[in-house]
Amino acid sequence: MSKNITRTLRRSGPFMKAAVVATAIATVAVLSGCSSGSGGSTSTSSASGNATKGSITWWASPITTSGADPRTVLISAFEKAYPNIHVKLISAPNDTDTNRATLTTQISGGGGPDVYMGDVIWPAQFGAHQLAEPLSKYLPKSYWDSFASGLVAGATYNGQVYGAPFFEDQGFLYYRKDILKADGLKVPTTWEELVSDSKIAQSKGQVKYGYVFQGANYEGATCNFMEFLADAGGKVLNSKADASALNSSAATKALTFEQSLVTSGVSPQATSTFQETQSMNAFSAGDSLFLRNWDYAYSTSQASGSAVIGKVGVAPMPTFQGESAPGYSNIGGWNLYVNPHSKNVAADLTFIKWMTGKDAQTTLATKFSEIPTNAAVRSSSEVKNANPVLAIVSQTKLIARPSQTPNYPEVSQAIYSNVNGVLAGSLTPQAAIQKANSQINTAVKNGGL
Repeated sequence: MSKNITRTLRRSGPFMKAAVVATAIATVAVLSGCSSGSGGSTSTSSASGNATKGSITWWASPITTSGADPRTVLISAFEKAYPNIHVKLISAPNDTDTNRATLTTQISGGGGPDVYMGDVIWPAQFGAHQLAEPLSKYLPKSYWDSFASGLVAGATYNGQVYGAPFFEDQGFLYYRKDILKADGLKVPTTWEELVSDSKIAQSKGQVKYGYVFQGANYEGATCNFMEFLADAGGKVLNSKADASALNSSAATKALTFEQSLVTSGVSPQATSTFQETQSMNAFSAGDSLFLRNWDYAYSTSQASGSAVIGKVGVAPMPTFQGESAPGYSNIGGWNLYVNPHSKNVAADLTFIKWMTGKDAQTTLATKFSEIPTNAAVRSSSEVKNANPVLAIVSQTKLIARPSQTPNYPEVSQAIYSNVNGVLAGSLTPQAAIQKANSQINTAVKNGGL
């Protein structure tokens, strides 16, 4: 799999202040117990998450690129609540493929960290190869019921939950509210309205482009296509995840529309080279009416040097005309996993319970603009008032990538390489769907990471 978009361009900008460290620590209170081990102390309780002392290692890549470090803020608050438990942070690589490969090598060899922060698309891969401990055999249904709808299903493989949802990323539609107001237009709820609005603004010379998104030959193209595909009523895999379901009229409709964005000039000809950075830069420069990007994009659009400060609104993704709005938003984000070789599983679980509980989740949302996974936290007025993105999270409709197969990297590559071919003009939508369908069938029948 190419570099995963869910770890690129993390938060920066006006919501990130170094002074938030002390405030954040002060606001995080006791939620549950904890203890652990990486060969050091032994826990004093059963593996239910009620350990009271020990030490664990936590492998986590940076969550933000500037300002306070949420990892150290949360660890400090946790250790204040549980002074007999020590958490050692191991900073993981930002690149998801490097991160995954390093963990695979370490854990396969019998080592590695106790708890690790991993991509939401890892459960099937890591569960199938005994690289993650199934958490559902330790934690009760009431714990899993505390998460927002759909997140636990995405962390499940063969009936077992392998990852505890930590924080979420998802796609949003960002728009120039000043231009829509000037043109007497409402925020579009359908793709057809988005195209119409785009052409109006372009014809008036208000913007160069109507819509910028991610279409380069990498994971981001899979995420964008998954949203179009779900809006059209299609899917990638069958219910058993052992065969492709992509060869459908819905998939052809989705990819034909995506292609038309480029051929009509609504989206740049260079869309086939656009990742998050390129699309974000075009929008922040004032060149586009609409942007599809992750939740960090609002903060980035309001950072010093942006041409659209005070001019940006955010909304759920649109859908196709005739379908129920809103459109689908692709799920990204990070789970917390336990190493099967950890010597203090009880401590690991207690740490995870605390990190996914009310206080830690509120801190992640209000101090660091992350989307919380805890259902009660994400629906609270405190979180909704934190910034415009968090205010509409509860209105979105989520779609997961087809990561229920251990061979997801190959499946995703089949999608993004062929989607990219269409956007670059080297493939027709029909040929791309047929080619991807064949490659996906080959991928799901092969083993290995």
